[in-house]
Amino acid sequence: MITDEDKERVRQATDFVQLVAETVELRQRGQEFWGCCPFHGEKSPSFKVNPATGLWHCFGCGDGGDVFSYVQRRENLEFPDAIRYLADRAGIELSEERSGRRGPRKSRLMEALEEAEAYYHTMLMRGRGAGPDEARRYFAGRGFGSDVCRRWGLGFAPGHGQLVAHLRSKGFTPAEMVAADLAQERSGRPVDRFFDRVMFPIHDERGRTIAFGGRVIGAKREGVAKYVNTRDTAAFNKGKHLFAYDRAKETMAATGEAIVCEGYTDVIAMHEAGLTNAVAALGTAFRLDHVRLMERQRVSRIVCLFDGDAAGQRAAERAVRYIDKTSAALMCVVLPDGQDPMEFLAEHGPAALRPILDAARPLMDFVFEKRLAGLDLSAPGRRVRALEDMAGVLAPLKHSVLLDEYATRLADTLGMDVGDTKRAIREARVPDAEGERPPARRAPSGTPKGTGAPAPAPSWEDGAVPDDYVPAEAYEAPAAPVTAAAPAPRALSADERMQVAAERELLSAIAQRPDDLRAYGERIAGLSWSDGRHEAMAWAMLSTPAGTSPSEVVAAATAVVPEAPRILSGGRVMGERELTDDEKLDFIVDNAELCSCRRRVRQIRAALSGAPASDDASERLFEEATALQRRVNELVRKVSSVSEE
Repeated sequence: MITDEDKERVRQATDFVQLVAETVELRQRGQEFWGCCPFHGEKSPSFKVNPATGLWHCFGCGDGGDVFSYVQRRENLEFPDAIRYLADRAGIELSEERSGRRGPRKSRLMEALEEAEAYYHTMLMRGRGAGPDEARRYFAGRGFGSDVCRRWGLGFAPGHGQLVAHLRSKGFTPAEMVAADLAQERSGRPVDRFFDRVMFPIHDERGRTIAFGGRVIGAKREGVAKYVNTRDTAAFNKGKHLFAYDRAKETMAATGEAIVCEGYTDVIAMHEAGLTNAVAALGTAFRLDHVRLMERQRVSRIVCLFDGDAAGQRAAERAVRYIDKTSAALMCVVLPDGQDPMEFLAEHGPAALRPILDAARPLMDFVFEKRLAGLDLSAPGRRVRALEDMAGVLAPLKHSVLLDEYATRLADTLGMDVGDTKRAIREARVPDAEGERPPARRAPSGTPKGTGAPAPAPSWEDGAVPDDYVPAEAYEAPAAPVTAAAPAPRALSADERMQVAAERELLSAIAQRPDDLRAYGERIAGLSWSDGRHEAMAWAMLSTPAGTSPSEVVAAATAVVPEAPRILSGGRVMGERELTDDEKLDFIVDNAELCSCRRRVRQIRAALSGAPASDDASERLFEEATALQRRVNELVRKVSSVSEE
């Protein structure tokens, strides 16, 4: 579990403006930085970052929040993963990593892996002897000359303890080598994990070395695997990383397309041919985590470019289970004549491959056609066997909303009853995906398993909006449907929308200028708030000591209301140029008090309706309403005079 202390350490260590500037061209206006929103298309900048408060907001799409919500949107991550992403960037080791560690630090493992890559590459490029010579011939035979080998950091592992000796000379311990899976213990001493193999370095999304794939060269040796990959370590998880993702992610984001190949050499050949959105799984089947990783680049189309052999067919069928778990269209291409991408490119060139990729078919169409091709469906018994065969392929979708569509399609193909095909699919065993467990069935929405009580609302930090939360944009324009527990935007009156907007302007001003707003404390104390969370945030921020920085004031508000960063990020008035700072603060407080007075007047009118005319309490309420109305008239004149300037 990530602690609040770690969360704040990560926040303080992150240069928010520099982070945003990686993908957004920013221009400074006063204390704020403005640019075009990275989350929706626009030509005029309406996206701002305030480094003092640590908040961002887009007036075009209405979204906003803090550095963590920004990373969630940009990288398509859950809240905890956004913290881990920024911690990794800043070189911060989280408490959860320290508590779960049983060995060397992750940073030391990655340093050892980087040194190993440099060593393997040197052995390939400069090594002498039969091993390096054969490794160079292997790469040359695949069209990978010295330039390609340099660009991709390709290498050769000689074995015989040479890497261990080299890493020792660089100060790495045997424990660190073993933990990075660069060595393994034999008879109490470390020996090289890879030997007599060409080496493909594997990098994380930031280009750091985290693992290796090694292919044996030379004569086939009994009991020696053709490919050996780094085992899962503190730095590497084969089910969560993709080969060349660091190189492919920009093209994925730019084109909206990702191409998934089966091998390292295929990916390298694709990139060298200009198809730079290609990646490959790492010694495992295509996994859901791989799909999620590509979704972070907001791809709308994932093309599975499988080899034209039986293994490629099986890979396509395993990928079927993810069709209903991604918004991206899963497509499939199998190259002619059983060729792999490297062979096809060598023979036909990239110009011939591009039209084939553009004509990729939906994955399920391919699976249906290949599975049923050549089958004799004329006899009932053969159709039953075909049904059982296809039911096994479709079993991962037995609880999917797509079941009706595919069951109907299968029934039409086999000339069977839809009910029979559904039943066969539901009764079929879900095949394993190399250790990946099928997802557990969820309890009905809103009800925890085994209870009849409504499920607790997910927390804001989990990336879900609380049931009682109404987005800021809902007060200005119709929004997407909200839960039954939240008021529908159209049900909010104009006065309510105005008061919420006024309160949020006030809160945003407190976040930016806490010391200046303390002078208005008495007036703020008398406000009748439309949202209790707003009041809690105001007092949390104003209760901080004088001299507290804006970012610490925002943290105080977030401690009492988790969604505070989103609420505080949307202020507009403090960014106006026509008014002085004092005029802005007066206007914001006047407007909030005006809305509060009107609210209180409405409450009094409701209380007085039907009350006895001689009632003392009613008389006091009437007097209060009269005084409030005078104050309303006064504030209207003040606010109107500012608005007209």
